[in-house]
Amino acid sequence: MMTPLSFEQLYEDEWRELEAMLDQVLRPKSARESPPVPGAELAALYRRACEHLALARARSYPSYLIARLDRITGEAHQVIYYRREFGFDLIRRLISHDFPAAVRSHRSYVLVATLIFLVPTIIVGVLVYRRPELILSVVSAETAASFQEMYSPAADSIGRTREASTDWMMFGFYVRNNIGVAFQCFAGGLFAGLGTLFFLAYNGAYSGALAGYLTEHGLSSTFYGFIVTHSAFELTAIVLAGAAGLRIGHVFVAPGRLTRLQALVFSARESIVLLYGVTGMLLVAAAIEAFWSSAGWIPPTIKYGVASLCWAAVFGYFLFQGRRVR
Repeated sequence: MMTPLSFEQLYEDEWRELEAMLDQVLRPKSARESPPVPGAELAALYRRACEHLALARARSYPSYLIARLDRITGEAHQVIYYRREFGFDLIRRLISHDFPAAVRSHRSYVLVATLIFLVPTIIVGVLVYRRPELILSVVSAETAASFQEMYSPAADSIGRTREASTDWMMFGFYVRNNIGVAFQCFAGGLFAGLGTLFFLAYNGAYSGALAGYLTEHGLSSTFYGFIVTHSAFELTAIVLAGAAGLRIGHVFVAPGRLTRLQALVFSARESIVLLYGVTGMLLVAAAIEAFWSSAGWIPPTIKYGVASLCWAAVFGYFLFQGRRVR
């Protein structure tokens, strides 16, 4: 077993680097002498220090070593998870940096979530397009008929349910429905990620079935014109919620050197930024869906043009926003 001295010598450089960053943030000499600390590097060193603290306690290393690691991780936790900004400043930082940076740091989970959602969408969509009767394996005949009515070119408001009489009612419906779907995709991660995989695949299959059925019935113009704009925000948000759920599920199955509870707490704290951003995206998607997508008087060409700008903005935001220029 590694001795306390060799353990300290092995990780001393990491601890010193983390302590220097914390001093820079918590005890700056002046604003001019305190350039911004790289958040991703600070978070990575913090996670490593938490692992070292857990090992030191498990191996009953000397109290001075445990006390030092306890102090370092406590201060790092304060810097990472405690926000001194309130109101607009906090929201501005979330939008301008924290949210896109969190998406990029979870890129492997985002890729998996995208595939889990997209593959069933395509497969089921093609199957239902070729054999429309398969829609009855997903929804009832009455629901399938209501879909045709909702996306008919003759509809007063495209996509509106019979129960809703105004766009504001549909806005509330979309907010409740979309946030419910996103929460399922995230919370499913607590079941070793299996719940997240199920809800992503299910919602993908449902979307594909609806698209295939309406396309086969000649309603592609109204249907795709309806979904193309707000889906840039809605579908992206659902995938990101699934990515956060997969992150939770991964650490539940493979917590590493930490206890399973510690790993879940750390991953939840990292993923909460994704959920904040997802909630904002779903509110934007609901507003677009209720007041823009449903408008039958807007020509499809204009909707597709605006949609292309929305999709480009979403991809550009996550790829480039919040990156430090070195």
